[in-house]
Amino acid sequence: MNESDVHRSLDGIWRIESAKIIACLTRIVRDVGLAEDLAQEAFIAALERWPDTGIPDKPGAWLTTTAKRRALDYLRRNKLQDRKYEELGRELTRQQEPDWDEAIDDSVGDDMLRLIFTTCHPVLSTEARVALTLRLLGGLTTGEIASAFLVPEPTIAQRIVRAKRTLAAARIPFELPSKSELEGRLSSVLEVIYLMFNEGYAASSGASWIRPMLCQEALRLGRILAEIAPGEPEVYGLVALMEIQSSRFKARVSKSGEPLLLMDQNRALWDHLLIRRGLAAIERAERLGKAFGPYLIQASIAACHGLAHTATETDWVRISALYDALSQIAPSPVVELNRAVALSMAFGPEVALEVLQPLLLEPTLKNYHLLPSVRGDFLMKLGRKEEACEEFKRAAALAGNEKERELLLKRAADCAAD
Repeated sequence: MNESDVHRSLDGIWRIESAKIIACLTRIVRDVGLAEDLAQEAFIAALERWPDTGIPDKPGAWLTTTAKRRALDYLRRNKLQDRKYEELGRELTRQQEPDWDEAIDDSVGDDMLRLIFTTCHPVLSTEARVALTLRLLGGLTTGEIASAFLVPEPTIAQRIVRAKRTLAAARIPFELPSKSELEGRLSSVLEVIYLMFNEGYAASSGASWIRPMLCQEALRLGRILAEIAPGEPEVYGLVALMEIQSSRFKARVSKSGEPLLLMDQNRALWDHLLIRRGLAAIERAERLGKAFGPYLIQASIAACHGLAHTATETDWVRISALYDALSQIAPSPVVELNRAVALSMAFGPEVALEVLQPLLLEPTLKNYHLLPSVRGDFLMKLGRKEEACEEFKRAAALAGNEKERELLLKRAADCAAD
């Protein structure tokens, strides 16, 4: 395997393993910024060695072990053994060398979830919490996070740097919050998991349309969160949403990797076990008797799709009503864009175009590729194919994901051909 092949493989491995490595290191050194630096050192070591030695049979384990060793070297250099003895529960004298491997591998709970709650501490702004956690746990680049937030990339980079410094200065403990603190930090954690899942469900950049591993990790964290916060309907709502959305993975891309839109998917390929799990989570939330929040409403929208055996059976009127409710409690330009899509399906593209008109002046959507994509779809349905073609071309120019760009250019070509 040549050097470029090793680099490509390592990039993929890093996407999968980096969050676990950083979470593990944070438990050891109690500093998320330092943990990320040490993990990056392991990554660099792999870049230097693997072209000569080949990729190990268990590359994730290799990276983790290398990162741990570097963490231990750091602790030894900085004479922090005594503090580590106490934190790891060891009754050893200074003359004794601790069994570092045993201590490090003695996991005390879920490191990933602990890291989420650490990076979502109230000492940080909401924006900083989400950006930092997506960077550390989601393995997203600053560009991908910027795309998710619809803000410039330098803004995200500054938020992440400041967040690391703030956490280090405040000496935030690496632990799950008490019950009294849970509610205040839950919304940020839910937002992180939600954005992590969304990036995996429709990748904002790269050559792949979907990143299933990222979605699986988000869903795993959501399920764990439901166990520690069983009285929170929004936790169940988010889990339900992710379960139902995950059911479509096998139908979201063609055999050659092209994206397949919801209305074009073979619903026989949907995973109905996941749909049932999602519906059960909605029922659990409803039994709590509390008002619906944004995640539970979105889960209900997903359920409408999941219950429709064919695209034509979809209850778009109900979906439109749910989007109306969502826009009332969690208004945003993206929600309004999705509401326009639902209105188009329920009442026709003319109505939807009117709803879409104010969004054309919305600054946060200036470089959002789905706005011209959706408008192009409405125009195409109205027979205004020349205008639709231009909108699809504009959307393709803004799209960061290669597969999505190809799909949009194909739609533009189809409009021009008719």
